[in-house]
Amino acid sequence: MRLAPVVALVTFAAALPAQAARGGACALDAARMRRPLATASGPADLVLLDARIHTLAWPDPAGDGTPHPAAPWRDGRWHPDATALAVRDGRIVAVGDDAAVRALVGPRTMVRTMRGRTVLPGFVDAHTHVAEYGESLRRADLVGLATPDEAIAALARWARATAPAADAWLLGQGWDEGAWADRRLTAAQLDARFPGRAVYLRGLHGFAGWASSAALRRAGITRDTPDPVGGVIERDAAGRPTGVVRNRAVALLDAAIPAPTAAEARRAWALGLARLADSGYVGVHEAGVDARRLKALRGLARGCALPVRAYIMASARDTALARALVAAGPDTAGAGGVTVRAIKAYYDGALGSRGARLLAPYADAPEAQGVAGAAYGFDSALVARLVAAGFQVGIHAIGDAGNREVLDFLDATGAASPAGRARRHRIEHAQVVAEGDVPRFAALGVVPSVQPVHAVEDLVWAGRRLGTTRLRGAYAWRSLRRTGATLPLGSDLPGSGFGIGYGLHSAVTRQDTTGAPAEGWFPEQRLTIEEAVRGYTTWARRAALEDSWVGTIAPGMAADLTVLDRDPFDVAPRELRSIVPCATVVAGRWRDTGRCSGGAR
Repeated sequence: MRLAPVVALVTFAAALPAQAARGGACALDAARMRRPLATASGPADLVLLDARIHTLAWPDPAGDGTPHPAAPWRDGRWHPDATALAVRDGRIVAVGDDAAVRALVGPRTMVRTMRGRTVLPGFVDAHTHVAEYGESLRRADLVGLATPDEAIAALARWARATAPAADAWLLGQGWDEGAWADRRLTAAQLDARFPGRAVYLRGLHGFAGWASSAALRRAGITRDTPDPVGGVIERDAAGRPTGVVRNRAVALLDAAIPAPTAAEARRAWALGLARLADSGYVGVHEAGVDARRLKALRGLARGCALPVRAYIMASARDTALARALVAAGPDTAGAGGVTVRAIKAYYDGALGSRGARLLAPYADAPEAQGVAGAAYGFDSALVARLVAAGFQVGIHAIGDAGNREVLDFLDATGAASPAGRARRHRIEHAQVVAEGDVPRFAALGVVPSVQPVHAVEDLVWAGRRLGTTRLRGAYAWRSLRRTGATLPLGSDLPGSGFGIGYGLHSAVTRQDTTGAPAEGWFPEQRLTIEEAVRGYTTWARRAALEDSWVGTIAPGMAADLTVLDRDPFDVAPRELRSIVPCATVVAGRWRDTGRCSGGAR
């Protein structure tokens, strides 16, 4: 195999230690990574040898997935394009073969012999709710349960194990509001098992909630409470709340739960980010952060305590924060690993709860067509002001009508603020897109930020919502790629699994964890392994406007890397789910996940 030649050594002009910079700066500061480099010599801080390295430093594949002619793809197989690399001051300074890179080893260099493990640009989950995930770890886990009785039993076990105070809320999270949309859920069911207790069980994706009578009282939800904008309080024939809320009515119960203390909020972030790092990620795009959670995250970042980089989409629903950001403008310095240059807004609801806005009624509920725009709380004037102030915007849109209307909004906003088009505005999820609207993403420079795991988790019920014909325009990744769209990939945790292998397997096979359907769900929409890896690496960075300094393995780029036990480019698609992350490197800092036996030395 012919390896890329070792490149001339480059280094950051103002030398800074790997862990923390002088003057209180942090190795994770994005501003450091964007400064000019100057040629220099000297030993490396970190050297990786005997690795299978895929740099992804070649151009993108064609829209049909065909690798670029410059890609290391020969004879129907992928080939690593290097075996070794060196890092100094958080930057990659050399990539090539072992013999040449060994020349950069000095007395204080950390040398890791990879024993044939695979090194890729660092994986980024391009759509997360890490703060919520950290908080959910202190609640009863209801993910994957099949019936309401199972959820009640799981909550009872959790309550016995944690022994909450008599007046404390009993909280659970993760029942599937899509699969359970037609199940009978009532406050009376919870009251019978937990008499007098405030019980609140939040849905998997946060678009539905199930509460006891005591919880409804604490939230002030009565028969006289009007449905909030964009939300539904389900009621019985007499007009009394049943205990189920959907879409934006979930916020009524969320607001009634005592907010975490500042210390608890920091712990939630720390726990969630550590789980992501141990799962092989070096970065997250956090979708919808309010002022309280942002303050907690920045508190951690000031101590240079983040194990991954956090690209923040501040919540447009926190109007006080949004207005303050209009005045302050984007924060692109990335101090301590936190960048705030994007805004998250919601345009419509979710498909599972029948809140996604469709062009025609739901196939299984002809009276429903979803809710969107101002009726869902979307403040178009505020979002336009944020775009004019220099922010990228990521807008949640699920239904085909929702996606069309958001594309219309971004088109009009771009016309009013042409510089804004270059910010790669995003549509988060882009799940159901009408055929005629698919080419508009690339034409308008809009990025569809999609979650492969949604397809394999929703396939059991999505057809009932949409019908066969419309379903062909759902989760249509290949259709988007054929028109030239950049496709960052994420998980939407905590609503879905976020393992790297799970995400790659979902993208490449469109099969669930049992291997069904045998040929994949609408297999014509599958991604290639290169596209799937790029979705979590180079395309995720491009979607965050960071691709000029991180996202490929090349001299001068930030040393953000993911180490896997096997090569996703060289295993059967069915084996992707079992790939294990062994380590991460963020700004040159090595972190072992503890999940691989016989670790690198």
